[in-house]
Amino acid sequence: MNISIYGKNVDVTDALKEYARKKVGKVAKYFDEPLQAKVTLSVERDRHIVEVTIPLPSSDLLLRAEEESDDMYASIDLVVDKLERQIRKYKTRINRKVRRPEGAAVAAAEPATDEEEWEEAGDEPRVVRTKRFAVKPMTVDEAILQMNLLGHDFFVFSNAATGEVNVVYRRKDGDYGLIEPEY
Repeated sequence: MNISIYGKNVDVTDALKEYARKKVGKVAKYFDEPLQAKVTLSVERDRHIVEVTIPLPSSDLLLRAEEESDDMYASIDLVVDKLERQIRKYKTRINRKVRRPEGAAVAAAEPATDEEEWEEAGDEPRVVRTKRFAVKPMTVDEAILQMNLLGHDFFVFSNAATGEVNVVYRRKDGDYGLIEPEY
């Protein structure tokens, strides 16, 4: 497993790199193909945040987890536990998509917004960040899977059945909703 480790507002020591490589490398046992992982370690207001992104090579699926705690080593442990839970939960679906010969496309990008900060400009909020990503055709089930893998509450995708841009979202009751545009 090829693991790239980046630091943001933190000096990444050799011991920290080795620990992250050892722990994140554990997820490779769930897959037959070689994986590449991007690990970002950051410190913000005394919170140690670890974010791991792993694109699955034979599909467009993306595994992503983020955790924070008071200790960087604990954050690494938490994020690996979260990744392993995601993999176990979605293993059957992931393997089905990875092995599918036609390779159904699934968006490997995060939804357009993720915990963006709104700043007040007088009485009106303003757009402080714009995010662009490729919208790939997929089924509603694939979009829900990708949304869950990313850990987001909604996901924008191109519906393979209709060719239209749709949004799936998680409802408060635990079910999912689908937004389809009418023109």
